[in-house]
Amino acid sequence: MKYDLNFKLECVRKYKEGNRDFVPLGICRRTFLSHVGSWVKAFDDLGIDGLKHNSFNKQWTVEQRFDLVAKVLSGDSITNVAKNAHLNPGQIYQWVKKYREKGMDGLKCLKKGRSPKVGVSTDIMPKKKIKPTPTEQEELKLLRERNKYLEAENLYLKKLRALELEKTAKLAKAKKQESSKPSKKNPDAA
Repeated sequence: MKYDLNFKLECVRKYKEGNRDFVPLGICRRTFLSHVGSWVKAFDDLGIDGLKHNSFNKQWTVEQRFDLVAKVLSGDSITNVAKNAHLNPGQIYQWVKKYREKGMDGLKCLKKGRSPKVGVSTDIMPKKKIKPTPTEQEELKLLRERNKYLEAENLYLKKLRALELEKTAKLAKAKKQESSKPSKKNPDAA
């Protein structure tokens, strides 16, 4: 059950005053006072922010995770480390387990969420071919005709350009041959 911030603040205040008779009806006294005790600890360590619900999960760096794992490996209990870090003990346990299996690589942040099932299609719905509407079909027909026309025009222009280059090359060759023939004007030059 989630409690709002004002309720938690009131419970912390009463708990610090020594009053233990504020347990709501229908809730186990010992369990509820245990929750209030953790709220008091969070309030003492972090102030009012320790009692607020996090709208997002804190991203722990590899170094921060290693610091907590190192405390556990040096002999401190997982529960103690988790309480001081305001984390669930199960999270610390997972980090310690991953560190023992893979070292520092085990503490790197992995992709969140459920891993995909192997061999099963991830598509929820099979993909269907969508038929174009009549106006889209007409537009597609016109675009195909235009494309065909432009391809033909492009081919024509390429051939025309090739013929012009060929004609220019023949004229240049003919001029070169004429200029290489001996001139008839000056017979002594030969």
